[in-house]
Amino acid sequence: MSSLDLAVIGNCTISALVDRRAQIVWSCFPRFDGDPVFSALLDSPEGGSDADQKGVFAIDMVGIVSCEQSYLENTAVLVSRMTDSFGNILEVTDFAPRFKHYDRTFRPPMLIRRVQPLKGRPRIRVRLRPHYDWGGCPPNLTRGSNHLRFVGPAYSLRLTTDASVSYVQDERPFVVDRPMSFFFGEDEPLRSETDSTSRAFLDSTVDFWRDWVRSLSIPFDWQEEVIRAAITLKLCNYEETGAIVAALTTSVPEAPHTKRNWDYRYCWLRDAYFVIQALNRLGTTKTMEEYLTYITNIVDDMEAIPNQKDMPPLFSITRSPDLEEREATALAGYRGMGPVRVGNAAYTQIQNDAYGSIVLASVHAFLDKRLIRTGNRALFSHLEKLGQRAIEVFDQPDAGPWELRTKAAVHTFPSVMCWAACDRLIKIAEAMGREDRASFWRENAEHMHRVINERAYNPTTGTFVSSFDGEDLDATLLLLAELDFVKPDDPRFIATVEAVGTKLRRGDLLLRYDVEDDFGLMHTAFMICGFWYVDALSAIGRKEEAKELFEHILSLRNSFGLFSEDADFTTGELWGNFPQTYSMVGLINSAVRLSRSWEEAV
Repeated sequence: MSSLDLAVIGNCTISALVDRRAQIVWSCFPRFDGDPVFSALLDSPEGGSDADQKGVFAIDMVGIVSCEQSYLENTAVLVSRMTDSFGNILEVTDFAPRFKHYDRTFRPPMLIRRVQPLKGRPRIRVRLRPHYDWGGCPPNLTRGSNHLRFVGPAYSLRLTTDASVSYVQDERPFVVDRPMSFFFGEDEPLRSETDSTSRAFLDSTVDFWRDWVRSLSIPFDWQEEVIRAAITLKLCNYEETGAIVAALTTSVPEAPHTKRNWDYRYCWLRDAYFVIQALNRLGTTKTMEEYLTYITNIVDDMEAIPNQKDMPPLFSITRSPDLEEREATALAGYRGMGPVRVGNAAYTQIQNDAYGSIVLASVHAFLDKRLIRTGNRALFSHLEKLGQRAIEVFDQPDAGPWELRTKAAVHTFPSVMCWAACDRLIKIAEAMGREDRASFWRENAEHMHRVINERAYNPTTGTFVSSFDGEDLDATLLLLAELDFVKPDDPRFIATVEAVGTKLRRGDLLLRYDVEDDFGLMHTAFMICGFWYVDALSAIGRKEEAKELFEHILSLRNSFGLFSEDADFTTGELWGNFPQTYSMVGLINSAVRLSRSWEEAV
């Protein structure tokens, strides 16, 4: 495993990452934050052989010389076309079934791999090597006439296939002379004919994704890029609860040989707000409604805990409290760069932007007339309690948006998000005809705005700064106009944008900040910061420059059109957890802002 040139498939229950050899190298069961039974992504040191590989689902073509891969247009279905040295051609189609069935969404924890010969008599060898307990426990294997069961300490998984079960079990090469299908997932029998079921599931899944894409309100320019980003964001939505994970992986380091490698398979309130904002710009209101259900449950949870004042910054996708951080010692790490972490200790941190993240995500429930599940007095009451807490903490130290583990300060971005919570509560109160409450929130918002202006603006540098009474800059300052804290033509904001570009830009990308933190200096750029800079340039009138930079950043996507969290600002190599929702959000937001309107273009 030498790069993050990976494709993602999924169905909003599970997902899988497929590499350039059509190997499934990462997939957790029975959901995003489960046990990675396919964990080769984090256990394949460079130079290792296939014989030693575990945690992989490979369909190896014997004598392969090339593998061309692409998504079926406007879907999450991946097609890999392999050619061997004799000219035989094999096609592998990978997907997770998702479609309407009995007026419900059918999205089981299941992966389907369908192979068929396109030319000649290609031969394959199937290497199906799931492992349990984070790579530490090989399964016990039992078999039937058409299936293999992989029995683990807590649960079992099953492969059902119309290929030879003996050949699969023994990893023996065989000829593909007809279409064959491999169903991998829950330990339940397939009660229908294999080939026809595979074809029917594929057709219905393709139809679902194309209908979903058809409903998007996309910009005229960069349509394919936006569609792929939108599908990827949807794949990071755990639809059963409405949660949205920051990424589908854990422990892919932010730079080579750094200890900055975290578990991102959880829902950060901050990240999820930005995802909902981006999808809402494309008209996907259902995902927003589902997320609102998720966060209203979180608010209820927090209110039920005695003496609970601070809102944690992240939650599990089922709101389970078990987020303790530990190391999975059986896995070597991405390219051998461990440790591999399970859980995330950031859940114990104080990050005061959480209140704004919840209120901003909830505003649409009161203002968007398209929604079925609209805001009501009970939700407004909950949000007001969060607003009250925002008033109390907006000028208090926290870990900040970058989750510093040993340093606390009064960071500007969380302070502005606390102000934004009160500012949006004004709009909600007005929409509900509650002028008394609107007046209350207006008074507090104005006070907070004055304090932040005084403490977060440095008259010596002539810019806003990353913490109260400080001197340093960070990339979140580029969001001040986006959050409506300042006008884009405010000279202070223009000066801040220019200073951030001068101090934090490296090539076409931006650092989060350029001062030492708990782990030293940054060695890679954070992808979304580049998009924030593009948006800020456009906002202050430098639109052509913004467009040019946007195109350069787009060129760093992998061959499937996806971004991870970080990139080397010299080589462009992708690092960090993958696919990163933040990065795909940045792509969508910048494209929407910079694109010609349909009226201009058509």
